Amino acid sequence: MNSRKIEAWTLVEEFVQDPGLRRHILSVAAAMRYYAVQLEQDAGYWETVGLLHDFDWEIHPDLDRHPIDGAIILRERGWDEETIRIVLSHYTEGTGVEREKPIDFALLACDEITGLVIATALVRPSKDVRDVKIKSIRKKWKDRRFAGGVDRDHVEEVTADFSRNCFSGELTLWDHIGNVLEAMQGEAESLGLDGRLAH
Repeated sequence: MNSRKIEAWTLVEEFVQDPGLRRHILSVAAAMRYYAVQLEQDAGYWETVGLLHDFDWEIHPDLDRHPIDGAIILRERGWDEETIRIVLSHYTEGTGVEREKPIDFALLACDEITGLVIATALVRPSKDVRDVKIKSIRKKWKDRRFAGGVDRDHVEEVTADFSRNCFSGELTLWDHIGNVLEAMQGEAESLGLDGRLAH
């Protein structure tokens, strides 16, 4: 584990006690690492950004403060301005920081959809993300009451942005969801979605 990643996880451990939020953060980090490899970027750095993006949500659980007040903490802890800019770009509406680079578009595209994958895994008897098939997620996608906090329209919009900016428009919504699922399946143990919750 590189030193930046260790620092990022130390921040998560300090500020995030909720297991569900930790699982979300680790899921986004896994998806970011996956896409960094696909796009020939620095996988360790992309994963680190995934770890940092919501580290302050538990202490600033509203969009008036997150991630703006989180950025203040990152500055105090010596994080570089580019990393802070990327974190701020995942909520342009509140921060005014536009998404510009592949890492910015990837972060927003990977953020919310992990919630649907996690929820789909948790309703399976095995509670194992490795047992989740894309067809199960498609079914849950159509039922807007299921994982109701996942804004399907927003997911479609940010995936299309990511596709346009990084994949010449070739990445479809369901390819993207399949990729996020695959990334998370590779980290089933660290996500606690390896069947242990079924016992």
